[in-house]
Amino acid sequence: MNRTFAVLVAAVAAFVLTCQGADAHWRKHHTDKRLVAVSIGVGAASTAGFFAINNWDFDHWNAASLTQGGAYAVTTIGCMAVSPIVATAVVNRPLTMREGHVLIASCVLPIIGGWLVNQAYDAHPEWEAASAPAPAAKHHRKRHAKM
Repeated sequence: MNRTFAVLVAAVAAFVLTCQGADAHWRKHHTDKRLVAVSIGVGAASTAGFFAINNWDFDHWNAASLTQGGAYAVTTIGCMAVSPIVATAVVNRPLTMREGHVLIASCVLPIIGGWLVNQAYDAHPEWEAASAPAPAAKHHRKRHAKM
């Protein structure tokens, strides 16, 4: 009974996550689709690494070297380190602080982490110092000595 319930919940979650929401252009910042692909790819690789530590045994944890929490910590830290590197290589430019923080948060909380960071950046525009307009240069008038 528990197994069929878990399979049913997983199937419903898979269908819910594939639904595409309407875009009413309410967001100020649109996420680059390449960064989303990097986040999904590196997250899937770290999940595969988590299960590979336990020799792909899903029923119980029997890895001799790490506990389940230790394996989660190692793969999460690995994802947080690798995803900005891969994203920089894919987009071929330096990432903004916002993009880096979204990628890192997506490793810690896989589905909602990046969304929460985007909402925090939208609520605090002063965090994005690089995107703020530079102050105008002040031109001082030179005074010449009277003769």
